[in-house]
Amino acid sequence: MAWNNQSIITEFILRGLSSSRELQIVYFLFFSVVYAATVLGNLLIVLTVVSEPRLHSPMYFLLGNLSFIDMSLASFATPKMIAVFFREPKVISFEGCITQIFFLHLLGGAEIVLLIAMSFDRYVAICKPLRYLTIMNRRMCLGLVTLSWIVGIFHTMSQLAFTVNLPFCGPNEVDSFFCDLPLVIKLACVDTYILGVFMISTSGMIALVCFILLVISYSVILITVRQRSSGGSSKALSTCSAHFTVVTLFFGPCIFIYVWPFTNFPIDKVLSVFYTIFTPLLNPVIYTLRNKDVKDSMRKLSSRVFKSSQTDHTP
Repeated sequence: MAWNNQSIITEFILRGLSSSRELQIVYFLFFSVVYAATVLGNLLIVLTVVSEPRLHSPMYFLLGNLSFIDMSLASFATPKMIAVFFREPKVISFEGCITQIFFLHLLGGAEIVLLIAMSFDRYVAICKPLRYLTIMNRRMCLGLVTLSWIVGIFHTMSQLAFTVNLPFCGPNEVDSFFCDLPLVIKLACVDTYILGVFMISTSGMIALVCFILLVISYSVILITVRQRSSGGSSKALSTCSAHFTVVTLFFGPCIFIYVWPFTNFPIDKVLSVFYTIFTPLLNPVIYTLRNKDVKDSMRKLSSRVFKSSQTDHTP
């Protein structure tokens, strides 16, 4: 795959979600609200985990990092989509397109490793409770988070290593609201079949294999939970079910899009919206609704902020 970068295209046109003016107004209002809720919800989780001593444990440390990644994942493309809703054509520069691909795979790769780390954390907590604090010590937690970002960096660089040098000299319309690798490489002026196979092996199959491993891991955890007392197992079951819901919501669309990159299903655009916009919003909702400690800590934090603001405004 020795291609000379003879691209004459300096920008791409994003087709967006719809060409209907009425739908664009609805989408603009809807996604603006969703994006604001996503950022505020995940930011609230990060601040709560950092400020509440009762949440200074490995599980919540990983949860705080997951919320930071989700907040970033929602921000790599959504603000651009909202900004160009009423602009025709919806133009993005070549560099901006490559930047979106970079952050999508950086954050996606980091989140995959972090979800595996959270699964490992729950496995140790439930299956080896007496050794939990020994195994999941501060060094281990920092190592897992660092590893997630390292894997994300290597993953995104492997995706872009060949893409940035592809010659683009023909069509420049991306059938989505952001630049995604399967859609962009189809616009190249050369045969990208080999690159597509490489993308399947590095994105699609990795996501599929990791999802299968996570299903096996949580199955082992649930079998162990069933053998424990009802009081302790109910909380563990609630936590694990929340984790597994997040895993399914994240991996499902990724597997569908990246395992079959040579085909263009109408549902692809819906799945892209789901895993880049809705999943980062659903994660804080799922974790807060299913976790009493997080909800109590959020109420305490809100109460402190409210009292502090009242004190500041008192003459």
